Amino acid sequence: MAKKLKKKDVDQELLNALYQVEGEWRQLQDFVRKSIDPLRNGMKEELLAKSKYMMLLREARIRKVKADRF
Repeated sequence: MAKKLKKKDVDQELLNALYQVEGEWRQLQDFVRKSIDPLRNGMKEELLAKSKYMMLLREARIRKVKADRF
């Protein structure tokens, strides 16, 4: 028998993933911005990280998840 997931736990995992992906995206964004000649691969990775962040943000809005980071 499968363990039933609680909404609170799933929402917390979503927030953790959201914060992690946001950090990765910001880090890549800074790296590409500071590069003299950014490679296409770096720009693609930044775009992928941004897409992941936007997808998680959209899911959080749908689930009506709110959290104060500080």
